[in-house]
Amino acid sequence: MRDTLLRVRSAVKRFFRPPVIVGRVEVERTTERHGSLYGGWTVDPTLLGKDSVVYSVGVGEDITWDLAMIDRFGCVIHAMDPTPRSIEYVKGQRVPAGFVMHGWGLAARDGELTFYPPEDPSHVSHTILPRESTAGRAITVPVLRLSTIMGRLGHTRLDVLKIDIEGAEYEVIEDLASSGYEIGQLLIEFHHRFPEVGVERTRRGIETLRGAGYRIFSISPSGEEYSFIRA
Repeated sequence: MRDTLLRVRSAVKRFFRPPVIVGRVEVERTTERHGSLYGGWTVDPTLLGKDSVVYSVGVGEDITWDLAMIDRFGCVIHAMDPTPRSIEYVKGQRVPAGFVMHGWGLAARDGELTFYPPEDPSHVSHTILPRESTAGRAITVPVLRLSTIMGRLGHTRLDVLKIDIEGAEYEVIEDLASSGYEIGQLLIEFHHRFPEVGVERTRRGIETLRGAGYRIFSISPSGEEYSFIRA
């Protein structure tokens, strides 16, 4: 109950913060939003079904989107998060057979990365961005490139790739754009609210994706969650 209240409080603070929206919706698509206020995402349902390949990167302590996608489309969700607290959270949930958890993170290289915990110990999301205040509690976790993950799981295409990785998305975007992966829908939370990131980095990330053929079809009211489709 306490964790639920904390997530709701965090969501309310985010949604009432004046939004900083980078870019604009570029293509009109049929849209559906699934998941909670805190952990929901918008997809184009017309392109999805039971055989869709869906990766959910960055689980935290909210799998409402993942479960809603399984219920709506009957697809398998490959969820990924190397954070010990997130892994323990998932172990404590009753999940359907279509929900598969992997204890690795997504990065622009294979190996290990240092994850810094949030300053508020009630929060779960770690980041690769250095935090001097929490450096003493930093952890080392395994990370993989998307190509390595797809190879391990035997996938040659992705219908949906959802990324919520607390500031690490920018390097991953560069890797995605240069590697030519076949991804139907790309859902990304941008973290330009972080002082060490800023709006300009998100703007460059969006332009990089545009150059790779992706177009925005939805932006959340918070101005942080963007849904792209391959043009």
